[in-house]
Amino acid sequence: MPAVEIYSLHVDSKVTSRFAHTVITSRIVNRANESREATFEVELPKTAFITNFSMSIDGEVYPGIIKEKAAAQNEYDSAVSQGQSAGLVKITDRKLEQFHVSVSIAAASKVTFELTYEELLKRQLGKYELLLKVRPKQLVKHFQIDVHIFEPQGIRFLETDSTFMTNELSEALTKEQNETKAHILFKPTLDQQKKNSELDETLLNGDFVVRYDVKREATAGDIQIVNGYFVHYFAPQEMPVFPKNVIFVIDRSGSMTGRKIEQTRDALLKILQDLRQEDHFSFITFNHKVVEWKSSLLPATEENVASAAALVQTLTARGGTDISGALLAAVGVLQKAQGLPERSVSMIILLTDGQPTSGERNVEVIQENIQKAINGKYALFCLGFGFDVSYKFLEKMALSNGGIARRIYENADAALQLQGFYQEVATPILMQIEMQYPENSIEGLTENNFKLFFEGSEIIVSGKISNELDLLPVEIKAQTHTSNLTLKEEANVKEKEQIFQNQRYIFGNFIERLWAYLSIQQLLEKAISAQEEDRKALEAQALDLSLQYSFVTPLTSMVVTKPQQQEELANKPTEADNEKPNSLPAGGRRPAELQTVSNRKMFSTVSRLRVAMRAQPIANEHPQLLLQLPRQNETICLNIDKTAQTSIHLLSDPEQGLTVTGKLGEGINHFVQFDINYVNPPVQIHVYTHAILVSHNNNNNWISWTKSTSSTIQGLQVSVEKERSVTASLPDTVTVKISLVRFPDDFLGLYFLNTDRFSDKVTGVLGQFYSKAQFGSNSNNDQRAVERLLRVSGSEHKVSRLYKKDYRLESANEPVSCWSIDLTP
Repeated sequence: MPAVEIYSLHVDSKVTSRFAHTVITSRIVNRANESREATFEVELPKTAFITNFSMSIDGEVYPGIIKEKAAAQNEYDSAVSQGQSAGLVKITDRKLEQFHVSVSIAAASKVTFELTYEELLKRQLGKYELLLKVRPKQLVKHFQIDVHIFEPQGIRFLETDSTFMTNELSEALTKEQNETKAHILFKPTLDQQKKNSELDETLLNGDFVVRYDVKREATAGDIQIVNGYFVHYFAPQEMPVFPKNVIFVIDRSGSMTGRKIEQTRDALLKILQDLRQEDHFSFITFNHKVVEWKSSLLPATEENVASAAALVQTLTARGGTDISGALLAAVGVLQKAQGLPERSVSMIILLTDGQPTSGERNVEVIQENIQKAINGKYALFCLGFGFDVSYKFLEKMALSNGGIARRIYENADAALQLQGFYQEVATPILMQIEMQYPENSIEGLTENNFKLFFEGSEIIVSGKISNELDLLPVEIKAQTHTSNLTLKEEANVKEKEQIFQNQRYIFGNFIERLWAYLSIQQLLEKAISAQEEDRKALEAQALDLSLQYSFVTPLTSMVVTKPQQQEELANKPTEADNEKPNSLPAGGRRPAELQTVSNRKMFSTVSRLRVAMRAQPIANEHPQLLLQLPRQNETICLNIDKTAQTSIHLLSDPEQGLTVTGKLGEGINHFVQFDINYVNPPVQIHVYTHAILVSHNNNNNWISWTKSTSSTIQGLQVSVEKERSVTASLPDTVTVKISLVRFPDDFLGLYFLNTDRFSDKVTGVLGQFYSKAQFGSNSNNDQRAVERLLRVSGSEHKVSRLYKKDYRLESANEPVSCWSIDLTP
């Protein structure tokens, strides 16, 4: 039995008309003879808002208090300076974020943690999904999940699914259901929880999912009313599908190499099979060059789909990222398209994994140009692959052009994520939908105009009925593929209110809370693509609602006070925060605060992340060349003017019998080839981004980057580390090392080890630094100086201290502080 034991864990979820209210209660006892740390860790859906948290230790309750984020942050910062730690919510995968708090409890003491969160379940592909993450990490004596569902429209189907279920565990699962209600109970005994009878290891580790859909009869949807607030659900079925005109804009830059481009190919091949015959489509692929597959849109005939599939199978990844050029080309194809079905839906689907590094690089200029070009005529969907994208940039661009953004997580199921997204937008059945209500009788109406409606989703509108209405009239106007549609409905307010009376487990003001939740979500979404003034007004509205209804949103924080007055903060991370700490929106500013983490490194507390961020300056580009000055603890970052001749003489040392030359790439400001020449043994090593050629006595040997290998020629060892580096080493000679960098462009980084072996006769653009470089005297403390003079081969250069990305494999992936110098050879 563990010293700190969770003796009870109860998950209680009440879903009333799609609005889910979940309470997780964990009771823990410290069985040790000394104080121990008790931890409460819950993974909850990203779409949910935390509304309440409390800890009760030996009868004393410590509640979480929701405040405006800026105010909570200030209080917290002053607490941190007194050495207190921080609780944290962080994103853990594409659907979940984690709430984590620890508290020290005395011997034999008990603590009860209780967390409440709420979310509006979103209909996707014809069903709602309630996701509960189960991970107690130990056997729990009293473990129970209760899910109560009440859907006045009637439950059409209901299923449960779990990633950890066994035959034994399924005996602990019961399901009761009638026309409008369902109760799912999962209550495994200690024995049922065990992996095997000998070990005290739990099987409970994974997802517990409830999926369902409701019955739909009324053509104009379903209206529900409680305490003067209404919600209107509209999800028409069996309508003719609009033909689509879709352009896939696919990134094939160097960073997509390997698994990403393979998964993209797999997904596109399946998506091509899903095109309908009446659809039109085309492809644009891009790196630093934009390539149109065809100059116009083609109908999705069997022949054209097969021809596109052949193209997809040849997709390879290398080069830069011209997002702007590719999107403008896509808009151009749609603008000049002829012979398309009269009533059809045009859309652009962009898939990229990086930031703009070629063509127009300023994200604000790109956003503006794309919005002007699209001009409301087409929908733009942006898929960001992985964590090197600026999600904020993609999200703003999509929302400004009638689409949505989605991050594709770099997992084994990335191809399925891509297909899943396409399926959501594959069947548009309505356009220009207007949901109309009596203006003078409704306050605080949520979004009621929608550009597109896709089969399997749902439109939700909510508001407050301000006057004493007996009947709430509704009118829906929309375009279908074949005609213009008008639907009318009247809801009897008293009758509708009656439905929710006497429902034992309904929380009374749920439609009001649903309205607040939906309003906050929509205000925050509008703020993303709004101008500065409007953005502030929208955020102020969202903040007021967040505070009024106690929601932890991106604008609020929950302050949790522990014993001894320790304070912790729970903030709501957004998908845009969830990027690598060193990724910087191209042409944009760094977000003021990054409180979440990359998919590679998980930080457990805000304070630790803060320190990491402050201690690690931002470096958004690699230098062309990096070198360590011999006998001086100083690093030089060298950039050679792009107008340089094709081959640059970098280094020559007659006593070492070594010469190195290099070539800069076309359209990229980095080296793409290095040639290393040895006199004894007479060996030439030509290093390219695609392979390595070793020449000796007229024998040519090509070596691939795709596997690690090593060979020796008369004492000269040439070693390749797969997809990372090549090293040439000879006894008593300087070691030459070249890193292969695949992002954002394919390029090579050169550096030397054992540089004290260079002779005084070393020359060349790079070589001169190893024999003839001297810093001018500096009255300031050298460590803090920002500019200095560097004398090299009789010339004086003013050098600046900058932070650059470090391509050397020995370094710890952190920015390098170096003296930057630009040279023209």
